[in-house]
Formats: sequence, structure tokens, C-alpha cells
Amino acid sequence: MEVEQALRERIAGMERRIASLERLVRVSLILNSTLSLEPLLQTIIEVITELTETEDCSILLFDEKTGELRFRAARKMRQEELENISVPIDNSIAGWIFRNNKPLLIRDAQNDDRFYQGVDRKLDFQTRSIIGVPLQVRGRAIGVLEAINKRGGREMGWEDVHVMTTLAAQAAIAIENARLMEELRKAYEKLHELDRLKSDFISIAAHELRTPLSLILGYASFLRGSATGQASEQLDIVLQSAMRLNSLIGDMVNLRHIETGEAQLELEVFSLNDLVRNCIQEFLSLACAKQQTVGLNLPSPPLMIEADRQKLHLVLGNLLSNAVKFTPSGGRIEVLACEHDGQAWVAVRDTGIGIPRKELDRVFDRFYQVEPSLSRRYEGMGLGLSIAKGMVELHGGRIWVESEVGKGSTFIFCLPVTQSRCKGEEPSSE
Repeated sequence: MEVEQALRERIAGMERRIASLERLVRVSLILNSTLSLEPLLQTIIEVITELTETEDCSILLFDEKTGELRFRAARKMRQEELENISVPIDNSIAGWIFRNNKPLLIRDAQNDDRFYQGVDRKLDFQTRSIIGVPLQVRGRAIGVLEAINKRGGREMGWEDVHVMTTLAAQAAIAIENARLMEELRKAYEKLHELDRLKSDFISIAAHELRTPLSLILGYASFLRGSATGQASEQLDIVLQSAMRLNSLIGDMVNLRHIETGEAQLELEVFSLNDLVRNCIQEFLSLACAKQQTVGLNLPSPPLMIEADRQKLHLVLGNLLSNAVKFTPSGGRIEVLACEHDGQAWVAVRDTGIGIPRKELDRVFDRFYQVEPSLSRRYEGMGLGLSIAKGMVELHGGRIWVESEVGKGSTFIFCLPVTQSRCKGEEPSSE
């Protein structure tokens, strides 16, 4: 009979152990699927109190700012109570577990020198026995998991320690992931707020600057008409500077419209050939001033597209501006257009300074400059390519760059074309 009784008890113990392991497996799935910290902590606490059959359970996490362990969750404590309770690393059981990174079983907490009485006094609670295990991530303790007072007056055992250690290994990783996600969410919210403030600033600044700038341009143009000699040269400088500032304001407004989704397309069917010719004509004097040659290769018959003429003019203008700016005197710029796989392709090729391979993916980022900001040789805010990318993508197209340092760059964008094509012949020209 004694043998049978012992066998039944052993079987019952094994069944409890199997049930606990099954519960741990189910809990593991829950922990791995929960990325919100507070619900995760409460789940861990409920599971620990159930599996260890204890009165209470708590989670303390290390606060790097204060150097203390702070309660983050407990079964019988409200959140507002937890926020005002901390446990020192020295002279506390939780501190010993955290510092030594080892589990601890204490059956008589009141007579242990390491027991910190402060928590019991604040909560009007009596801790009789306690199990604590470290929460570890890659061998580093981030906090402590505690179970307190076995229910029914029974003693805590090392089997409870094993259960808690097994769960703590999974819980620590889940807690760390949830904390990282929380930090990422807060960082994203802060970034979103900064982005909103930046957009508001651009809108206000553009509005406030345009009125006085219009007056400056008007008076300078009026005075330029009657000025002679040195005064005429000085007014030319004023006009050039004012026009450059007006262009920068326009860039900022266009970028804001793209980022906020306010940019709208005014579609019309027109000749891409004509658009390219008009843009080149605008930059021809700047290219000639640097003794640059400009080549042109257009399809025949003319390629018709349905797009926003003004926005594509801005795209091509930004690409030509960059080509002229970054191509040295005596260099060559070439603009090519063609139809390829049902799309209109436009390429602006130059023999300029080129772009390092590692920078190619970043050249379309707003405010990005290939040159260091403190040693720049070329003017500009780094908005032109970002605006060009936004305008092309607004049309459902794409833009990219091919480049080699010292040999030049080729910026290419492609757009859908309309089915109608102009009649007649037009030879390609350079």
C-alpha cells in the first residue's frame, strides 16, 4: 500500500509538472505576441501567482536614472501605488538577486538581514516567504521577478523556483522587446511632432517672407530700369539675390505640399519634346557662361504625355540646374528623351564631379548634400532633388541616378505616356 501511495503521489507530481510545462508553453506564445508593456506585465504576474500558488507577485525593473529597482507591476497594488515605491540595490533581497544575477528562495523573510522592510510598511503587508529570480537579457539583469507567500501556509520549494526561472527567461526578453517598442513609439511620436512643427514653420516663414520680397523685387526692377553705371551693377546683384531667395521659398513650399499630400496634379496632354526644349532654353545662358556644351536628343514623332506641365518643368529644371552647377567649365550636358515599354524616359547626363556610390541612395533625401556642410563649394539647400522625386512619384513615375566619381552623373525619370502621338516627322537633334 505504501508503495502504491508513493507511486500515485509521484504520478500526481509528474502530472502537475506536465500541466505546468504546458501552461508555460501557452504563456510563451502569449508573451511573444504581446508588444504592449503594461498588459504583458500583468499577464506575467497572473501566470506566476497561478503556477506557484502564491498570494502575490511583483515585477521590479532597474531604473538607470536613480540606480534603484522600481515596481512596475504587482497583483495586489494599484498603478498609482507602484509609482511611489522603489527598492534600493543595497540591503534588499531584490537588490541581492539583481546584483548577483541569481535566484533566491527565502522561507522566513522577516528574519533575513537582506529583507527591506520599507515596502511592507508602505503597503501594510507582511511578507513571510519569498522567491526571487533575475530577469536577464543576454546575461544582463534588467530586473527581478518575485513571488510572495505560498497560499494555505505551505512552504515554497525549489520546484517553484524552477517554474519562475523558466518563465523569467522568456518574460525578460518579452519585456525588453516591449520596452524597445515603447521607446520607438515615443521617438516616432516626437519625430512626427517635430515634422509637423517644421511644416508649420515653413508655411509661416514662406508667407511672411513673400510679401516683403515682392516689394524688394518690384522696387529693384523699377530702379534697375533707370539706373546706370555702378548703381545698375549693384541693383543687378540685389535682383539676383532676391530671385534666389524667392526660388528657395518656392522650394520649401513645394516640399511642404509634397510631404503633407497637398500637392495636386493639373493634368493635360502636351508634347514632352516642347517641354524639354523650353527648359533647356532657360538654362542655356548659364551653361554658356561656364563654356559648357548642351546636347539634345528627342524622339520623332514628338512624344505626347498626360501630366502636369508646370510640375514636370520644375523636375527637369532642378535636374538641369544641378547638372550646370556640378559640371566644371568646358564640360558637357546632354538631355535625352524616348519612349520605352509604354513609358516616357527622360535622362539628364553630365560630365560633372559625380557622386560616390555609397551616397547614391541618399541624394534624393531632403536637405541632403554630398559635400560636408562646413566646406561646401556649391550653393543650395539640398531640396531640388527631393522635390523632383516627389513630383515624379506624384505622377506615378520613378526617378534614379547613375554616377561615377570624376566622370559625371545621369539622372533618369520615367512616366506613363498617353496613347495619342503627334503626327509628322521631327528629326532628333543635338
